[in-house]
Amino acid sequence: MNASNESDFAAAFKTLDTLGAGALLIGTDGFFTDRIELLAELTVRHGLAAISSYREFPAAGGLISYGTSVIDAYRQIGAYTGRIIKGEKPSDLPVMQPTKFEFLINLKTARTLGLAIPPSLLSIADEVIE
Repeated sequence: MNASNESDFAAAFKTLDTLGAGALLIGTDGFFTDRIELLAELTVRHGLAAISSYREFPAAGGLISYGTSVIDAYRQIGAYTGRIIKGEKPSDLPVMQPTKFEFLINLKTARTLGLAIPPSLLSIADEVIE
């Protein structure tokens, strides 16, 4: 599904309903991130098990998020900045990749959607929102 403005959401979710979709992966585009609360509300209203890569999604009422830790990424940026300030050339610095990932589950939303989250999945979550 594609959406480039909020008015596209109604048609997209109607199509998902028509197709009988049971799940949704929300893209990482800034457009979606800025509307994460609305998307969390719509996914629950339409009974979709949805996942986002941003921790704000389950915090806003969505089901699950799995993605890089933004806080850890900012730490890496700070370390790079410090190295550059101390005289290292940016072109000499290695390319860094995320090393910390976060997995959050909103248990209240799971119950609302009628989903039973297995204890094994809950045990590996970084955070479970009751």
